[in-house]
Amino acid sequence: MKVEPLHPDVVMFVGDEYESVATAFFDGDDALLVDALAGEADARRLRQVLCEELGKTVRAVVSTHRMSDHMAGLALFPQALGIAHRHHRHTFLSQNRRVDAYYREPKLVFDAAMSLRWGRHELHLLHNPGKTLDHLSVDVPSADLVCAGDNIVGRIVYLSKADPAQIRAAIGRIAQLGRGTVIGGHIGRFPAAALGQALHYLDRLQDTVVGIRGEAVPERAERRIRAIAIEDCLAPGVTPTAFEREWHGHNLDVIVAQSVFALDATLAAGEARA
Repeated sequence: MKVEPLHPDVVMFVGDEYESVATAFFDGDDALLVDALAGEADARRLRQVLCEELGKTVRAVVSTHRMSDHMAGLALFPQALGIAHRHHRHTFLSQNRRVDAYYREPKLVFDAAMSLRWGRHELHLLHNPGKTLDHLSVDVPSADLVCAGDNIVGRIVYLSKADPAQIRAAIGRIAQLGRGTVIGGHIGRFPAAALGQALHYLDRLQDTVVGIRGEAVPERAERRIRAIAIEDCLAPGVTPTAFEREWHGHNLDVIVAQSVFALDATLAAGEARA
């Protein structure tokens, strides 16, 4: 597991499983976690570093969204205050790879926004639905960072069952915060430019799929969609990581299986006829 101090009182953890990210904020010997990693081995290592090596006690865990690949550590901190958006169950029940053993009922839920002081930082928890209905952005102005959850996946996005327009809007809201560092739900931290790069990927992917759907019969369209190269969708100068390449492949499967962008293709055809 990768352990990276971002500030004297902020540490980022990137687990081996799904490269899932957790971020710890310190107030003396007390720690607040944003997300809790994807696998049990990663979660145990997280606890070892925080509690045994650094001598911290985890008092609160904020979930950017309640999917199992960000919840493995919840059971290891049973006394911690769990914080999530009110629609957390919708997300947990709708995911593709649900692990019921990771589920813990949050002790504090909210709707639109809340703020809490943790040491020298004030964390602003902002409801920002995109990848999931319950998604939060955790804005930390004093650390010049924002935890974006899975509204980005590195310099791309993962569509899953989401409305691409909602993902696009969510990324736009994160960009408006103006933070220099963006911590994703996977891979790690990125400069703010990653937000624009993720939007570029989404727009190019949509344009490519809409073009294919407008030109080809469905059987041929599916083959062409599955053959879209990630390099044809990335922003200039971006070289894909292995994780981004893998999840681009999942996007292509989702687009075919769920007819993603089919409505956009229909609307584009109507505008062309008009």
